[in-house]
Amino acid sequence: MTTTPDDSATALPGRPPVVDLATWQAARDELLVREKAHTREGDALAAARRRLPMVELDGTVEVVGPDGPVPFLDLFQGRDELVVYKHMWYDGAPHQGQCEGCTTTAWHLKDAVYLNARGVSFAVLTTGRWDEVASYVEFMGYTQPWYSVRGVEAPVGGSMGYLTCFLRDGDRVFLTYSTTGRGNEPANGSLGLLDMTPYGRGEAWEDKPEGWPEGRHSCWYWRADADGNATWGPTGRPVPQWTRPGATPVETLGRLGHHH
Repeated sequence: MTTTPDDSATALPGRPPVVDLATWQAARDELLVREKAHTREGDALAAARRRLPMVELDGTVEVVGPDGPVPFLDLFQGRDELVVYKHMWYDGAPHQGQCEGCTTTAWHLKDAVYLNARGVSFAVLTTGRWDEVASYVEFMGYTQPWYSVRGVEAPVGGSMGYLTCFLRDGDRVFLTYSTTGRGNEPANGSLGLLDMTPYGRGEAWEDKPEGWPEGRHSCWYWRADADGNATWGPTGRPVPQWTRPGATPVETLGRLGHHH
């Protein structure tokens, strides 16, 4: 059931017009043409990724997990393809001080069963010391494999904050693709859903109707205090942490330096 369109004179300033369902459907169909073109361009980009040249690397290089050092090749778990997320780390920081941006990615990838069903393994790599990492993984309740790549050179180690793909051919391992920044967004389904909502992500950079809420700085809602108020101050935690048993109010992020 829909209501009768209101008079434009009474509409809130800047608000999109309120129309009947048929008029809305016509506008929706017009936008769908652009959405389909966007999808087809995305398909073309994916096809180009599959044709990127590859870089062979040493699959015997060791990373550290719950069972100690293991060769990188083991992360494939016998499968031919591997996707890793490289999680930034603040040495010595308590749980609330770890990277809020990387938390969004890791939290959205808590379960890789559909990747596994397609023959793709998934793991999280980080430069943190394993004892710190193990404590954090237990606190967060993560079930995906985590490994420390502290001191390991790129492309297994190196800069963090990346989604990176690898291919295995027997005992040979190849780097095929890597992305960072907004290139990581496909792993974060919440962002795609927010982009469909009337107010979007609520960030100032977004193009929005005049009179719509102006928005705040990027990612402003990724940390919150114990009362659920968004804050990037010392009283905040990455928002998923408030779902964890034992999460208590905090007064400091406990960061001793920059992440790496």
